[in-house]
Amino acid sequence: MDINSLLKKGVEIIGERKYGNPQLEATLVLSKLLGVDKVYIYTHGKEKVSPSVKEKFIKLMEKRATGYPIQYILKEKEFMGLDFYIEEGVLVPRPDTEILVEYILNYIDEKYKNEPINFLDLGFGSGAIALSIAYYRRNVNVYGVDIGDIPLKVGYINKDRFKLDNVKLYKGDLFQGIEGLGLEGKFHIIASNPPYIPIEDIEMLQTEVKYEPLDALAGGEDGLDYYRNIIPKAKDYLCPQGLLIFEIGYDQGKRIKNILIEEGYKNIQILKDLQGLDRVILGIME
Repeated sequence: MDINSLLKKGVEIIGERKYGNPQLEATLVLSKLLGVDKVYIYTHGKEKVSPSVKEKFIKLMEKRATGYPIQYILKEKEFMGLDFYIEEGVLVPRPDTEILVEYILNYIDEKYKNEPINFLDLGFGSGAIALSIAYYRRNVNVYGVDIGDIPLKVGYINKDRFKLDNVKLYKGDLFQGIEGLGLEGKFHIIASNPPYIPIEDIEMLQTEVKYEPLDALAGGEDGLDYYRNIIPKAKDYLCPQGLLIFEIGYDQGKRIKNILIEEGYKNIQILKDLQGLDRVILGIME
């Protein structure tokens, strides 16, 4: 079978999924299997494909047809201009999270221009937040904590991929991961994109998301469990005037703002995403 025929077969298998692009996805998967770029696929349509590649391709298309995320199949997702390695067991990085990262990068430039500072990412997953900060701001000492073995593995793969020597990754449950390291009061910035989806809403998520790790999605009955946990404890690790910043759900801004106020944080801001919905919240520790 030639490339064009195999692509056509792949598109037919995937079908018209609501959250996908069958033609592009089939092209990307076949490119990966053949070790070529998309242009090669477009310009070598009559080239024959080996039976082994054909078999692997068909199996992956059938997997994708179930709603299995294309990013897990490709083992890669672009974020902040960087190609992150990902696999099942970590969240797929999303464009909305770039709002948080871009704010932090600008904040570092305005407040700590070329100064050596400490940054902590709680629940780093693939490393999208932590490693983007480390890559674009080499003056920052980046610490990341995650409770899972897969995030730790994926984080190190991406750390090596981007050749970062200003990153330290630890395994643990939030601040427990850095206990005993003498880092209390040392962080200029603490960031987190914690699980924030209410348990009852999990079943309503699109099929693709249901393949992602539940413990990285579900934030308790009202989605705020992790914020209630992190916000008070962060005060022990932030330095004076330190920044605490989170990604949040679109309808959680006011409630999380109230938690920050109760814990004594000042200059609280809520940032909107491109749809005009609440996406990031931040506060300063006095």
